[in-house]
Amino acid sequence: MTLSLTHVTLSHPDGDARLTALDGVSLEVAAGALTAVVGPSGSGKSSLLAVAATLVPPDSGRVVVDGTDTGPLSRAERAELRRDRVGIVFQQPNLLPSLTSAEQLEVMAHVSGRPPRRARDRARELLDAVGLGDRAGRRPHELSGGQRQRVNIARALMNGPAVLLVDEPTSALDQERGAAVLDLLATLTRERGTATVLVTHDRAHLHRADAVVTMADGRMRAGRVPA
Repeated sequence: MTLSLTHVTLSHPDGDARLTALDGVSLEVAAGALTAVVGPSGSGKSSLLAVAATLVPPDSGRVVVDGTDTGPLSRAERAELRRDRVGIVFQQPNLLPSLTSAEQLEVMAHVSGRPPRRARDRARELLDAVGLGDRAGRRPHELSGGQRQRVNIARALMNGPAVLLVDEPTSALDQERGAAVLDLLATLTRERGTATVLVTHDRAHLHRADAVVTMADGRMRAGRVPA
């Protein structure tokens, strides 16, 4: 499995006690598969993404990303792993206002030390893949909400990640644009071979996922394949 969480627990200080965010959670996602995670606010969905992204080490359990057990890694090694093998699509695109669509992607490659020419070619290829090849020179204020989210997705794919983690990508979009973004994510997951975890509140589009799991009180119910 490209992404594997095994018996993961995570807690946070809560006054004199500790609040359990994840309680023995296990999840496996293969390359080219999209797993949707649903559940009420406070159920542990965001904590699950943070642990899978190696942003927060769990109290116990095992997290394996693209064959690497992340437990023994230092903070710097986890940062390097995220940079090279994990793509994160945040709820809000957070694009840099002064940069064009292509430049938003090229910055990611620059951070990884990749040659500028190769970065430009890669950025153009990914913008074409998300249907924005003709918007490469546009800045965020010249794009619609759905287009900005597509740039966000392309940016997350810039360094060819094995794992793609997506947090509520349609929360600020209407139904039509939200459906288009989720269709795009499902297509890119298959075409790029990423292990994709999608946290979403939008149950209307769960049929696009290969599996759906539900979080409640930090625990995960068994996954199912949507009808």
